[in-house]
Amino acid sequence: MPEKQDYLANVDPMSFMGLLSMRKEKIDAGETKPLPGTYTVNEKAKTLHPKEQYLIISKVTQHGSDAKSFELIPNTAEGTKGCAYFRAGQYISVLLDIDRAKVSRPYSIRSGQKDALNGKYILTIKGTENGYASKYILENWKAGMEVETSGPEGNFYYEPLRDAKHVVGIAGGSGITPFYSIACAIADGIEDCNLTLLYGSRTKDNILLKEEFDRLEANCSKIKVIHVLCDELDNECEIGFITAGLIKKYAPADDYSIFLCGPQAMYDFVDKEIETLGLPIRRIRHELFGEYKNPEKEADYPKDAVGKKYKLTVTVRGDKQAITCASSDTLLVAMERAGITAPSRCRSGECGYCHSRLVSGRVYIPKFVDGRRMADFKFGYVHPCCTFPLGDVEIDVPAK
Repeated sequence: MPEKQDYLANVDPMSFMGLLSMRKEKIDAGETKPLPGTYTVNEKAKTLHPKEQYLIISKVTQHGSDAKSFELIPNTAEGTKGCAYFRAGQYISVLLDIDRAKVSRPYSIRSGQKDALNGKYILTIKGTENGYASKYILENWKAGMEVETSGPEGNFYYEPLRDAKHVVGIAGGSGITPFYSIACAIADGIEDCNLTLLYGSRTKDNILLKEEFDRLEANCSKIKVIHVLCDELDNECEIGFITAGLIKKYAPADDYSIFLCGPQAMYDFVDKEIETLGLPIRRIRHELFGEYKNPEKEADYPKDAVGKKYKLTVTVRGDKQAITCASSDTLLVAMERAGITAPSRCRSGECGYCHSRLVSGRVYIPKFVDGRRMADFKFGYVHPCCTFPLGDVEIDVPAK
């Protein structure tokens, strides 16, 4: 072994002590200007990725009998100076107080990115059967009302490093809204790709944003929209459902990506059709379809839990509360109905914003919406937005 060296033996103590005076001289010669309270990079980050945005409804537009568009502008009195920029296809989560229930719902930003730079978002919201939040919004939101939202979230956007140059979009119902934003980005030259959109509706009267898409399509050769009707014959539209054959009819002969956004029933049908096309997995993108409902229809769901009610014990920062949760409701829905403010964003098991520790109890999580990471499994965390009780359950929820 090499001989151990005593390096301190070669240090002159007097020279070393002289460093103190030299250091003091440097400090005394420095600027006395106080450090800034904030830094430009941090302010830019807050502008692009705000935790919350305070907005005002400036205009409401009716679409048919069951849909409305809401223009939102910054509420400067509450400190929001502009609308955060976003990727076309992303969503914002809207915070609602419905009969003392604290509720959040994600809605795709329908407007283009240029609108955000000019201080405006547009949300187009369509009523759904038994829609708790959408019914409230359509009946209560008026011009002049104040609205709190999250910053832009989600991964449903065109990414040239991942996606093909040609996108085949498949939409159903209000799933058309992110595609309108993507189409705007293409027309404005922000995204460099082609969009062929297959939009399924029941009848021609049910088509949402038809005139708006017609104008975009007329002014941009990269955008093509094909309407598919399942309950009505029309010479200008395809008839039936969006099948693999229909996708092949309009898709390019070479490489393409498929983007899907619509109700869960559409995914159940179209996903099986897409499997027959033999596309690589990286070429298929799904937007979150929102809150998962009716877990009892899954083959692996315990049938003895159907129709039951259980005790849900919730702890938020040491404050413990016991509430009731039906087996058909997610833990998040039960908390919201009890007036407990719980964090949530996507409500589809993907973003992880609501993840909470499962202290005790058995739960059911549908496999195809289980977005937990390995660490969540290891340390016992769940996403309450897609977790259903199979007995009495206790969870520890982070404060919003």
